[in-house]
Amino acid sequence: MTDDVPAELPASIDATLALLDAGGYVADRALATVLHLSLRMGRPLFLEGEAGVGKTEIAKVLATTLGRDLIRLQCYEGLDISAAVYEWNYAAQMVEIRVAEASGDTDHATLSRSIFDERFLIKRPVLKALEPSLKGPPVFLIDELDRADEAFEAFLLEVLSDNQVTIPELGTIRAAEPPIVILTTNRTREIHDALKRRCLYHWVDYPDAERELAIVRRKVPGAADRLTAEIVAFVQRLRASEDLFKQPGVAETLDWATALTELNELALDPDMASDTLGVLLKYQDDIERVRGSRLRQIVEDIRKEGARDLGQRPAGGA
Repeated sequence: MTDDVPAELPASIDATLALLDAGGYVADRALATVLHLSLRMGRPLFLEGEAGVGKTEIAKVLATTLGRDLIRLQCYEGLDISAAVYEWNYAAQMVEIRVAEASGDTDHATLSRSIFDERFLIKRPVLKALEPSLKGPPVFLIDELDRADEAFEAFLLEVLSDNQVTIPELGTIRAAEPPIVILTTNRTREIHDALKRRCLYHWVDYPDAERELAIVRRKVPGAADRLTAEIVAFVQRLRASEDLFKQPGVAETLDWATALTELNELALDPDMASDTLGVLLKYQDDIERVRGSRLRQIVEDIRKEGARDLGQRPAGGA
C-alpha cells in the first residue's frame, strides 16, 4: 500500500479481525462483526463503555491499517460550531474590506461575496472530515461525545444522516464519499435516541482474562511472562470483587505492566505493587481500599491458584 492509495475495506468478519490484529488491536468477534457492518453499510459506529477499554484506539488502528487520515474531534463542555465545524478568519476579512474601501470598491453585494469566500474559511474537524482526499474518506473520530452539550448532539444529526453541513454564507457542503465515523462515549450521561438511531451500536466491555493477557503480551512484550499473568489476574480480581469508584481499564493495566517492567520486576511483589498502585488506580479512596492486607491477600491467592494450576498440568505440559 502506498501513501496515496487506500487499502480496501475488509470483505468479511475474519478479514476485519485480521485488520485490527495487524494494527495491534486484540478484538473479540462481536466487535469485529459490528465494525465490519459499519464499514460495509457506511454507517457511523457508536462505541460506548467505561474509560480505558480501547474505544478511541479502534479509530486510530482503522486509520493506520486502512491508510486513511484520522480526523479527531475531542468533545468538551461548551463545544460549539466555531470550534467543531468552521469559523471565518475575521482579521483577514477586515483587511479585505479595508483594501476594497481604499480602492473605492464599496459595492455592498460584491464586498459580501468577496469576504464570505472559502479563502477566508477556517475549517474545523467536521468540515475537514467531509472533504475529499486521495487517501479515501478519512476516519472521523468524535471522541467522548457525552462531554459535549445536548445542543451539539442535535447539530450532529445532519452530519450523521446526510454527511453534510450547512454554512449560511456558502450553502450546504456535502461529502462526495461519507467518512468512516466512530463516536465514543464513557456514558457519563445518556445520548439522545435520535443520534443513536443513525448509528450502529456496540458496548465495549472490559476484556476477559484471556484477551487481556493477549493484549498485555502484545503491547508490553518486554514484561516477564509470570509478571504479565499475575498483573492480569490481579486486575481481573479487582474488577470482579472490589467495590472501587473507578475500575482500572486496559490502559491502566498496560501502564502498570510497563511500570513494573521498567523497575525490573519479574513477578508481582506485594511491596512494589503497593508502591505503584497509583499507576493502576486513579482515586486515593480506591488505593487505600486495596493497599495493605487486602493487596497481600489478593497476591497470595493468585500465587496459590497459579501453583495449583501448575500442579494440575500433565507432565511435560507447556
